[in-house]
Amino acid sequence: MLNVTLKTGKVHQGKDLKILIAEDDVTSETMLEIMIEDYCKVPLVARNGLKAVQLCKENPDIDFVLMDMKMPELNGYEATKLIREFNKDVIIFAQTAFALLGDREKAIEAGCNDYISKPISQSKLTALIHKYFKK
Repeated sequence: MLNVTLKTGKVHQGKDLKILIAEDDVTSETMLEIMIEDYCKVPLVARNGLKAVQLCKENPDIDFVLMDMKMPELNGYEATKLIREFNKDVIIFAQTAFALLGDREKAIEAGCNDYISKPISQSKLTALIHKYFKK
């Protein structure tokens, strides 16, 4: 069984990380669910930025968020800014298919911890998770 130690020192075993997937595309959501199955039994899912903010408020124990930057109702940049108003500790990974020069900096400025561009590869996502959550 995989043990994951959070930077806060909290230890999770196996599939115990609490993960929010903020993604409006069902295919991308399904792909992400498959990619994180070694870390999370059943992720929370938000199809728009408003729902992502709501789920973060209702679940302050979320370990990390995979935040799509282009979502309806409230984009990922604005959702991240709102989440940071009440939760400074949750790890937020920006994800976008529209990777342009400066997008990474814009995501970090909004409050994201890191950035990954689509299409997301399993190895890049795993490396990003291990960067923030030690095995």
